[in-house]
Amino acid sequence: MTAQMHIVGSGRRSLGLTLRYVIASVLALVFLIPFYAMIKTALSTNEEIYTSDFTLWPKDPQWQRVPELLSDPMFLTALKNSAIMAVVSTSLTILIAALAGYALARIPHRAAKPLFVLVIVVLLVPATTAFVPNFIIVASLGWIGTLRGLIIPGLFSAFNVFLFRQFYLGFPREVEEAAYIDGAGSFRTFFTVVFPNTLPFASALTVLGLIGSWNAFLWPLVVAGNGQGAMTVQIYLSSFLTAQTFDYGGLFMAATISLLPVLLVFFILQRFLVAGIAATGLKG
Repeated sequence: MTAQMHIVGSGRRSLGLTLRYVIASVLALVFLIPFYAMIKTALSTNEEIYTSDFTLWPKDPQWQRVPELLSDPMFLTALKNSAIMAVVSTSLTILIAALAGYALARIPHRAAKPLFVLVIVVLLVPATTAFVPNFIIVASLGWIGTLRGLIIPGLFSAFNVFLFRQFYLGFPREVEEAAYIDGAGSFRTFFTVVFPNTLPFASALTVLGLIGSWNAFLWPLVVAGNGQGAMTVQIYLSSFLTAQTFDYGGLFMAATISLLPVLLVFFILQRFLVAGIAATGLKG
């Protein structure tokens, strides 16, 4: 009787596991449909794009669009600017937020609570309300059409500061005290002991920050101006759609190529997303 119950239980677990895999596979295929449509449109001719007849794959794939796009200096400049903006902006944003969060969580000062309240207030205020003041400041400094105008105004993230503060509140003080006993100061303790233990959590925010910076459109559109010095890849993509022409094939090919760096970063750092979400603190 016990053996039969064990066999029945094993069969139910196997059936449940198989069902979960089937559901996960179906959902994965559903989420991959937009990528398939993007690649198919990028390789289709204009006639195939505008026709109402459905084809699973283009009859004459337009692979020549790839070398044509990669030989465009404007596209390469846009990719370079987007990469610089994403890497520099995300790195400095994480560093500033980590330092600020650690200071609010660990350094005893009478201004700590008022500053934290100010961070909460900034977090509650919509980001669009600061758009015009930031533009006025950037324009007065002569940063229109420069990478400085793209990067510097967005370096402070109240959301990241709040998350780092909450994370450091659960960090074991014993680890820091051991570093202080060894003669380390506050900065040395932070960079050699505290921050390395924050890397899974910080890496998760880094992935989200890189994707957000790479996909930014409105602020780069305003700051880039008429020149190419601060043109990002998202601004370049908008050049395919004008009042006179609609080059959907070139647009989707450029979008496909510009998506590859984001996918690469995501696949490399995806394990840190789960670790960062699960890391709510360290147990001493």
